[in-house]
Amino acid sequence: MKILHIDSSILEGNSVTRELSSAIVTQLKAAHPEASVTYRDLIKNEIRHLTGSIAAGFRITGFENFDEATLQEHQISAELVSEFLAHDVIVIGVPMYNFSVPTQLKAWLDRLAQVGRTFKYTETGPVGLVSGTQVFVASARGGFYAEGPLAHMDYQESYLKTFFGFLGINDVHFVRAEGVSKGPQVKEAGIRHAHTTIAETLAIFQTN
Repeated sequence: MKILHIDSSILEGNSVTRELSSAIVTQLKAAHPEASVTYRDLIKNEIRHLTGSIAAGFRITGFENFDEATLQEHQISAELVSEFLAHDVIVIGVPMYNFSVPTQLKAWLDRLAQVGRTFKYTETGPVGLVSGTQVFVASARGGFYAEGPLAHMDYQESYLKTFFGFLGINDVHFVRAEGVSKGPQVKEAGIRHAHTTIAETLAIFQTN
């Protein structure tokens, strides 16, 4: 097993998602001691957002005559997608920011959507090229969005399901801590629930 561990919270040591993503990786390693782990911190090692020139490294944008810095970005795009494809388990710490995902995570995801590598176009539409990959998302929200009156405002999990589904990955497992901005007691209850969900989710994963 090869695990790619991604963190995207800006809160560093105060982050709930970093705690939860680490717990997922720790439990996976305990069950699979032979597993290797590659770690990428999208805050400490931020990936540049796409520009026309950067995107030209893997799609037609009309931009050409690139300087050395842009050519280096093209190489980074190739390395990021190769790294992603080389792992069969992806663990991502994803806080909800303004109803969606951190912009730093979006920048990473934008580098992964590459024609011919993670998806292709066909006469009937795009088809994902990634198969057999499991994605575990450690999510944290300040409020309660999994169900109830705010559920329609959750563009975090729906976006991630759609994005990975577009690449051909349908095994996306969510572990969420909700209510983390509703006071210490509610926050701790949400985190405890998330840790319980991790154990339950990985128990099912191990048996499949």
